[in-house]
Amino acid sequence: MLQPNDKIVITGAAGLVGQNLVTLLVESGFGNLVAIDKNAHNLGILAGLHPAVRTVLADLAEPGTWDAEFDGAAVVVQLHAQISGKTAAPFTRNNLTATSEVLRALRQRAPGAYLVHASSSVVHSVADDDYVRSKTAQEQLVRDAGALGQRHCVLRPTLMFGWFDPKHLGWLARLMERVPVFPIPGHGRYMRQPLYNRDFCRAILVMMREQPDGAVHDLTGPDRIDYIDMMRLIRDAKGLRTPIVRIPVPLFGLMLRAAALVTSKPPFTVDQMHALMAGDEFSGVDIEQVFGFRPLGFAEAVHETFNHPRYSGVTLESPH
Repeated sequence: MLQPNDKIVITGAAGLVGQNLVTLLVESGFGNLVAIDKNAHNLGILAGLHPAVRTVLADLAEPGTWDAEFDGAAVVVQLHAQISGKTAAPFTRNNLTATSEVLRALRQRAPGAYLVHASSSVVHSVADDDYVRSKTAQEQLVRDAGALGQRHCVLRPTLMFGWFDPKHLGWLARLMERVPVFPIPGHGRYMRQPLYNRDFCRAILVMMREQPDGAVHDLTGPDRIDYIDMMRLIRDAKGLRTPIVRIPVPLFGLMLRAAALVTSKPPFTVDQMHALMAGDEFSGVDIEQVFGFRPLGFAEAVHETFNHPRYSGVTLESPH
């Protein structure tokens, strides 16, 4: 049974999921948290919000003294991930090499710890890109470790949104504030099943407490909603009047390629555009039945995301 003073180590702790998870764990009374991330700016934000949490700046793809942080860990939550990039190299480094190093540290430093691995629904996707391939291979590394005795579970969320989002819907919402018109590719009728990040963190906490060995759960948001309607609800939640304009897909792709030429960290790539349009439909577990809580619908969760007095205004640096 997980106790309030048990040591919990979180990798990738300063990103979207990590910031939300640390917030939830602190609210739930856990007082021995170790947050590891390689983004100094975002880790500083986490430390400012939760000064009692131990923060460790480290690149998990490189061996270092960070592995000593796993000594005595009761639970490790593996959240680090490369989401976007121009080449395959960062996906290999941050999804595969870093995961191999974490699994090594677990074997050597905390063989009895329970591992919660944040995978992704893209392992079921019809898309074929560096993100899909690396996340699929990353999950296999965890499964292989499980076959050798590592107690673990795997959670596969769909597209997530919520407080602290530096990419995806968070970035799009900020863009909507700055542009005279908001462009979307094609007709915009691309069905999504967005999952509120705080609900995902609630599911992680249930797994941390119950520790089912080898469990694998696919999680989707409770609503099936088209991309264009998502953007309209975000616009309304933020009190904006920005017109939403449909752009032909080839032109939209050219715009993304042009943007990638002038930034090393493109927030939205051509691969992501094709993934948006791929027509994926994911099957998820009944969250209320499996995890014991009712997930928020998209409209309610979007309102909470963009109107919270403390967290709605916090913007993270895009980590990659």
